[in-house]
Amino acid sequence: MNALLPFSIPLLFSSLVWGGYLEYDQDVLIPEDWTHVGRVDPSEELELTFALKQQNIQLLEETLRRVSDPDSPQYGKHLSLEEVASLVRPSELTQKVVRSWLQSHGVSDCLAVRTQDFLQCATTAEVAEKLLPGSRFHRYARDGQSIVRSSAPYSVHDEVHRHLDFVGGLHRLPPKGKDVRKKQTKSGAWVHLGVTPTVLRARYNLTAADVGSAQNNSQAVAQFLEQYFHPTDLAEFMYIFGRSFEHLSQVDRVVGTQGGGKAGLEASLDLEYIMSTGAHIPTWVFTNPGRHESQEPFLQWMVLLSNMSALPWVHTISYGDDEDSLSAAYMTRINTEFMKAGVRGISLLFASGDSGAGCRYLSKGQNTFRPSFPASSPYVTTVGGTSFKNPFKVTYEVTDYISGGGFSNIFSMPSYQASAVQGYLKSVAAKLPPASYFNASGRAYPDLAALSDNYWVVNNRIPIPWVSGTSASTPVFGGILSLINDRRFSKGLPALGFFNPRLYKLKQQGLFDVTEGCHLGCLDEKVQGNGFCATPSWDPVTGWGTPNYPDLLAALLVD
Repeated sequence: MNALLPFSIPLLFSSLVWGGYLEYDQDVLIPEDWTHVGRVDPSEELELTFALKQQNIQLLEETLRRVSDPDSPQYGKHLSLEEVASLVRPSELTQKVVRSWLQSHGVSDCLAVRTQDFLQCATTAEVAEKLLPGSRFHRYARDGQSIVRSSAPYSVHDEVHRHLDFVGGLHRLPPKGKDVRKKQTKSGAWVHLGVTPTVLRARYNLTAADVGSAQNNSQAVAQFLEQYFHPTDLAEFMYIFGRSFEHLSQVDRVVGTQGGGKAGLEASLDLEYIMSTGAHIPTWVFTNPGRHESQEPFLQWMVLLSNMSALPWVHTISYGDDEDSLSAAYMTRINTEFMKAGVRGISLLFASGDSGAGCRYLSKGQNTFRPSFPASSPYVTTVGGTSFKNPFKVTYEVTDYISGGGFSNIFSMPSYQASAVQGYLKSVAAKLPPASYFNASGRAYPDLAALSDNYWVVNNRIPIPWVSGTSASTPVFGGILSLINDRRFSKGLPALGFFNPRLYKLKQQGLFDVTEGCHLGCLDEKVQGNGFCATPSWDPVTGWGTPNYPDLLAALLVD
């Protein structure tokens, strides 16, 4: 592989396109847990999202590098949504060709985002199948949820092929919701007294005075898969666990529609811990269940970010898919959306996942680790998970065996992390899993970590213990980043924005190194259930480690 240019993320595969297919490598197999209901009626209404080709992607990436690298004169000089739009807006030709193509099929009910690079269009199944040759729309059901997806790959006509990245609403299925309840040990005993806001503040050295106060600060969580929170749960959680520090007990804004019924444990966890760690900072909730069965909730959230000029500075998202289940075209375009957020000064934090290194079974005796996306994106900050070494005390941390981590099979190692990752690979060369299990030149993750084991959560008015996962560690670190932004704003400094280039220059500064424990891998003879293990300095299990707030704050208040 050629040496990487600064901040460059080349693809590891050929960019040649097969025929008229935009997503020729998209996995269209429907998982067994979805039940086929039948072909949709030709008159069934669908909503499709057309991702128009953008301009100046290389310039966008270079701009992100300049505003995110603390050694750059442009560090912190973030762009407005309008400036981003003028940079990447599709050409007049692209917009004209795509709209003319849609109108020639009678598709005229379309909404464009402010950046003009997404079109959301209402049509019928009959028209969609003519518009996108090869597509066949069926309805599928799982756990009371119904979706409409195509059972076969779609193509587009030659005249529009070079003007589109992909079409949303055909293939990607919502991943199954995670079980965030901790399992019992083999002895049947619960082993942890439980993590609460007080425990987190003690471990990460936050005082009662470490709360937000800046007028222009805000943070957000994004929810998918029919996950909703209840305001009464949040109020009760703060009443029980938030008495030692100033906090807010209500969400500042909900973007989307809150569903009825029971609150989701995942939603309660995310919200309660970003608001208790990033205490007294206004918090938004993006809720994206999908208004139509053909919508993709994660894609809907990305479209929203492209359509709102004022957004919170820190977003935490506990969502992911296996890389191998997604098309390269889709992931590449989503990465561009992440870059657009980063140049605006927005920090995106994603959970690293709860399956360790993952495992993909290729054939008998042939397995490989299974990276997760967006955790493997080079343009987000990915958060792993830890546990206390001593379950009965606030002690140092070790790897949580579920903590997601590894190396992307799609995106190359970005320049900002190359030195750290190469140092890790060299230092543990003799103990690494076989080379066939991972791509040592891929984007490595996570970037850092926080406690992910045995949290207390209030859900449907009931305090629930033993809730675990990187869904917990991610909002905790997000709240800490929001507090640091708050102090930066009070000093007239810009938001941290895309954090990784600065994080990898900090190295261990402001972070507790995690050096013990391994995470899950493949259950086979070659790796015997293990993936990677924690080591001094950076590792693909806990990244650089967990936050020591006062030291991290001091390091990040210097521009």
